[in-house]
Amino acid sequence: MSEPVYLVAGCKPWSRRAFDELIAHYPGRWLYVGAKQELNLESVRQLNPRYLFFLHWSWMVPAEMVSDYECVCFHMADVPYGRGGSPLQNLILLGHTATKLTALRMTEEIDAGPVYFKTDLSLEGSAEEIYFRANRLAGHMIKQMILDRPQPVPQKGTPVIFKRRKPEESLIPSVDSVDKLYDFIRMLDAEGYPRGFIEHAGFRYEFSKASLVGGEFTATVKIKPIEEV
Repeated sequence: MSEPVYLVAGCKPWSRRAFDELIAHYPGRWLYVGAKQELNLESVRQLNPRYLFFLHWSWMVPAEMVSDYECVCFHMADVPYGRGGSPLQNLILLGHTATKLTALRMTEEIDAGPVYFKTDLSLEGSAEEIYFRANRLAGHMIKQMILDRPQPVPQKGTPVIFKRRKPEESLIPSVDSVDKLYDFIRMLDAEGYPRGFIEHAGFRYEFSKASLVGGEFTATVKIKPIEEV
């Protein structure tokens, strides 16, 4: 009997790291795709994977792939609360310090599929630190899935939908505390995300590596002319 095939899709370094350090060592044949053009229905049909796992994926998955195969994504919210885009940023803006990482079966309706299980996830640290933490946690959840083969359960409750943030929304707003300023900058501090910024006198000031210790706030600032943005 041939060993089962599993396909993992992820487009960020934290997804690749979770795959290399954890997932690739699990029983079975494991394959990783890291770009949209690498994932197509023809190649998936040839592989016939038992599961398709999506860690951090920035593109729509073809509807036929979702209907024909067991596609599993990991959403950083306690669904049906927090369906939709930019869950990390929306949660932090709403004052959450922790959430659930939810393994759910993908359907044509975004984040509305039945749930396999949920695991606690801290929202401390920078966005990049949280993404690394979440993807490693997803790696452990994947192991549980291939061993236990759980059946997903339909979501219950009234959905709360988050909207995907736009780059211009990274403009730092007026805030009434250093804590809120720190939260705004850290929630955008990850590779591939538009950093929190302000604009003044023809320059853009982009903030990263924020630290808040004893009420004292520090951050790294990158400055460039607005016309180069």
